[in-house]
Amino acid sequence: MFKLLQLSLSCLLMSSCSKEVTVTDTVPAATTVSSKPAPSVVTYLTGDAADVTTAATGGLLLMGGSTDVDAAIAWFLQRAAGGDVVVIRSSGADGYNAYMYNMVAVNSVETIIIDSREKASLSTVADKIRNAEALFIAGGDQWNYVNYWKNTVTEDAINYLINTKKVTVGGTSAGLAVLGSAYYSAATGSATSAQALANPYHKYVTLGANDFINAPLLANTITDSHYSQRTRQGRHIAFMARLMKDFGYTSTVKGIGVDEQTAVCIDAAGIGKVYGLNNAYFLKNTTLAAETCVSGLPLTWNRNAQAISAYRIAGSSTGNGSFNASNWTFSGGTSYFYYVNNGVLF
Repeated sequence: MFKLLQLSLSCLLMSSCSKEVTVTDTVPAATTVSSKPAPSVVTYLTGDAADVTTAATGGLLLMGGSTDVDAAIAWFLQRAAGGDVVVIRSSGADGYNAYMYNMVAVNSVETIIIDSREKASLSTVADKIRNAEALFIAGGDQWNYVNYWKNTVTEDAINYLINTKKVTVGGTSAGLAVLGSAYYSAATGSATSAQALANPYHKYVTLGANDFINAPLLANTITDSHYSQRTRQGRHIAFMARLMKDFGYTSTVKGIGVDEQTAVCIDAAGIGKVYGLNNAYFLKNTTLAAETCVSGLPLTWNRNAQAISAYRIAGSSTGNGSFNASNWTFSGGTSYFYYVNNGVLF
């Protein structure tokens, strides 16, 4: 009894204890009577369990992984306007609950562990997401997110938040990787730049486009995280070449790469700033697709040494530079070009 009272007092003082609960659902209507019961879902709730509705505002938070950027998380939480924040992930626990709940006043922070297609198909899970005033996709393994969530009510709920309810949705690392209209799924393994440049059809280069999360501000765009720290510029450009060759992005393909401890915060009008310690990179094809993008051969995308127009913006604690996702214009950074000759990035 003493321990229970001590824990309750601690929670009241800290205003941040999370409670682990298990939710269940009825068997979806499409299943038969003989189907197995719907699975239980572990969630962690910090704050008020009662749903509230607030005047939340839309936007996107693109975080590059490693240590979270406090200023960017605060920006994200403020857009919930005191409402309910939901964190979704396929592994881990309640690591974001106290951090977010104690940073900016919100009604609640709830983490949902969605680690199977069965759980992603539950109406209880979808309803929790749809009731959010802000949604954050944690880091992990993006193949799990694609494999578990794609073509389920979880996917529908995420897209409802972005396009109908118009609240802010963000992600870090793997959570960032799935936010573009195109995405690197990592279904068979993690591709390096050397592998992707030497063969843009390497077995680890697995891509999808226009069939998962639909964020209009990231149309024709593929994102990547841990960018400079893991030297991912080359693979990112190989992904872009493949999208032009095989996925219908015949005129325009764009990329956003975000370093660790760095975030791009984009408001509902498409205007973004870069927060954090390192850089964000904005890439776009200048004219034509790659000269050589063939299975088994090194990539060549030269186009007079100006194949990819790039813009780099350094982060800061208060938000640096300006990025317009609607018309792809910038200020406050540095412009340059990338090109690839016979598998070598310049």
